[in-house]
Amino acid sequence: MTANVTALHTSNGGVPKLPVEVLAVTKNGCIGDKQNDRKHHGGRNKAVCLFLEEIIEELALEGHPIAAGTTGENVLIRGIPRNELNPGVVLRFPDVELAITQDAPPCRTIIGSFSDNNFNLISHKKYPNRTRWYAKVLREGTISVNDVVKVIN
Repeated sequence: MTANVTALHTSNGGVPKLPVEVLAVTKNGCIGDKQNDRKHHGGRNKAVCLFLEEIIEELALEGHPIAAGTTGENVLIRGIPRNELNPGVVLRFPDVELAITQDAPPCRTIIGSFSDNNFNLISHKKYPNRTRWYAKVLREGTISVNDVVKVIN
């Protein structure tokens, strides 16, 4: 199965992040993307937030008002098996390489994406198959919607 980028998002701070067609990625983060809470988000080891489109679809089918960009992800990907994403895994895009560094713990700012305010449904500790991930940038460049993504272990 081929994995590809289905959506890209940035924000001037907070959520939802809004769609863009091309995302410029540097070691310090995504151009045009700002985090309001720099203690918990952003920085070199949390430069890019990744999420799987299949997880958003699953949660939406359960009745949650979640959509692309509402949980703060920069890069939405379809086609990577959930069990293949862990710290240390490298994701290769045509022009960019990212290394997963850690899970992205959910915070109250994304509460509107979940019924009954249950934003912990994407907590890696509680639901390890519904994880958003942070990554550091190994090779700077641009990511575009529809780019192919390869998992390098």
